Amino acid sequence: MDLLTELKGMGTNIDEGLERCMNNVGLYEKLLKKVPQNMEKLEVLPYFESGDYETALMNAHTIKGVAGNLSLTPLFSAYSDIVNLLRADKPDEAKKILVGILPLQGQIVDCIKKYC
Repeated sequence: MDLLTELKGMGTNIDEGLERCMNNVGLYEKLLKKVPQNMEKLEVLPYFESGDYETALMNAHTIKGVAGNLSLTPLFSAYSDIVNLLRADKPDEAKKILVGILPLQGQIVDCIKKYC
């Protein structure tokens, strides 16, 4: 198995992500390689726990953008919901979604690290 096949199995829309990169697999993988580092910098859960919903929103919005650009579909979908709920002043509901997506996010990050 390879990186793109594994990510596809986790719900990533590889074809769409590659299309955004002009079907340049090398470029797409280069961008994917940055995801683990970005996820470490952009933690969201600690800000929920401290009640800093503004920073949680900012980081979640950035992750949403990265996930959307690379077509990491499950992450994009979850973080879109998190951003919308935070904007609607529903942090408890947003936190539930975050806690639910973190295991898959970890699997995606680990998969990328394994191959890149």
